[in-house]
Amino acid sequence: MRHLFGFIGAGNMGGALAKAASQSTKDILIADHFTQKAEALAERLGVNASENAEIAESCDYIFLGVKPQMMADMLEGIKDILKDREREVILVTMAAGLSIATIRAYAGADYKVIRIMPNTPVEVGEGEILYTKSENTSDEELNLFLETMKHAGELTPISEELMNAGCSLSGCGPAFVYLFIKALAQGGVDCGLDEETALKLACQTVRGSAVMLSSSPLSPDTLIQNVCSKGGSTIEGVKSLNEDRLEKIVRKALKASFERNIELGKLS
Repeated sequence: MRHLFGFIGAGNMGGALAKAASQSTKDILIADHFTQKAEALAERLGVNASENAEIAESCDYIFLGVKPQMMADMLEGIKDILKDREREVILVTMAAGLSIATIRAYAGADYKVIRIMPNTPVEVGEGEILYTKSENTSDEELNLFLETMKHAGELTPISEELMNAGCSLSGCGPAFVYLFIKALAQGGVDCGLDEETALKLACQTVRGSAVMLSSSPLSPDTLIQNVCSKGGSTIEGVKSLNEDRLEKIVRKALKASFERNIELGKLS
């Protein structure tokens, strides 16, 4: 029986993407090394649990939701099934550092590939998905994928050459933002707020600031200046952050993630 989407891997990211897709279609199969995990996710989303072999045989789009280090073995296990298919298949890879060429090499043929890099806020429909496609994937096939995944959040095209850079920012970035929110909230606690109130204020402050920046024609520097009244309290905090070189710290963290993404590609 033919199916539209298949997800191999029901972990955090694979599960989040399956959740987003399930808001557009229920024609989904989910498989995982741990069968109970796939069954639990499928029941929650109102779709069907399956196995790798069935997904490889019957699904038009196959999401490869396994870690980069596990990709070669997983594709080796379904390589012959993919080869014997009568219909074309589109492989959707989210593995950091693994190029379209690498996925094709693991799978054993020049299959159609959509390479994506989603981030964890996909789980709540506020994610960022960077995407690129192989030369033999049609615009129609890409558009069906994009339309089905619209509930995940923003979908942004990017060249494959820049995928590692984009992944380092939007893919790794949520962890950096959570660290900042944690520190912001703890600062509120240090000033006398209770933990629940401090975290609530920190989350809304970051959320509102991000929405304002993304919808404003003004630069980040200008918006910073707009908050910093001369002789006021905000400017003292900004001075402290600048003295501790916050910008350098964040850029260094992003560079470390970027270099690791490149390493993951070399390990393939």
